[in-house]
Amino acid sequence: MDIPGELIPIVLFIMTGVTLIGWPIARALARRIDREALQPKLPPEVMGRLERMEMAIDSIAVEVERISEGQRFTTRLLSERQQSQALPPRQP
Repeated sequence: MDIPGELIPIVLFIMTGVTLIGWPIARALARRIDREALQPKLPPEVMGRLERMEMAIDSIAVEVERISEGQRFTTRLLSERQQSQALPPRQP
């Protein structure tokens, strides 16, 4: 393939122009994509509702932990009571 000598500088100037114009456009598009990625996709009403649900779930988790702690305490008392009843009475 025979490339004419005049074509090389023409291509150089065209590619320089494309680079000078395309580089800022590419940076602007990349910044726009980054900004859109940082913004929430959900409407504010939904975000508020999700926050309220999160607080409700946290409070439910605390209550369940309290119930389980009470159940462990009751189980320990009952097991100690059964052990004390299983032992023969002491004789002085």
